Amino acid sequence: MLHSKIEGSGKPLLILHGFLGMSDNWKTLGVQFAAKGFEVHLLDLRNHGRSFHSDDFSYELMVQDVYDYCKANNLTNIDSIGHSMGGKVTMLLATTYPDLIQKLIVADIGPKYYAPHHQDILAGLNAVDFTQKPSRHEVDAILSTFVSDFGTRQFLLKSLYWQEPGQLAFRFNLPVFNQKIDQIGKALPENAVAMMPTLFIRGGNSNYILDQDLEKMQHHFPNMQLKTIPNAGHWLHAENPELFFQFCVDFL
Repeated sequence: MLHSKIEGSGKPLLILHGFLGMSDNWKTLGVQFAAKGFEVHLLDLRNHGRSFHSDDFSYELMVQDVYDYCKANNLTNIDSIGHSMGGKVTMLLATTYPDLIQKLIVADIGPKYYAPHHQDILAGLNAVDFTQKPSRHEVDAILSTFVSDFGTRQFLLKSLYWQEPGQLAFRFNLPVFNQKIDQIGKALPENAVAMMPTLFIRGGNSNYILDQDLEKMQHHFPNMQLKTIPNAGHWLHAENPELFFQFCVDFL
């Protein structure tokens, strides 16, 4: 069963993080949604955070994990928010189990295919040799030679934890990601269509959702709308959490 953090009570709201992320990335926003009358379920997807590790990794399996979690927790009439990889999961969940999801919010990802583009990040993560017992500062220094963006490194470092005293490790399953990285960019199946109200939110400085993608998004989600957060990149919910939250609350 997936690990989760639950905040508040009321209408169920699932929040699904992106690739190499975890539920803790959404803790502050989760508390804010809970204050608006939602029972917020912040999930760690398989091979991420505190959830189980598995050699099997695909969107179909992640969707089944989330569906099983909802059934185990008797969740119905759910709203769902997914960012990046989590957005792909929630799109496939909504088209596979349309009776489960009432409203859908997808943050800075479209249903199209994305070519592999995490090579520098994976190279940096693989360059960390934990047998040398590096400190958090030393891990950051290693990553910085591959990943220049400070915000991206801080995001990655959130998955560091003390496996035992003096021994750091990553919570995510890096060996499996090395093998299965092609899974991350997979497109939504062409026949996957869902009619529930859907809000796509993109970052104005991000290239994940382009104007020419709109037709494909409308094919899969005919009842959709698109909003843009100006001057924000792919981590739009962290760069402008106030506007992101407002867009979500107004829609929900």
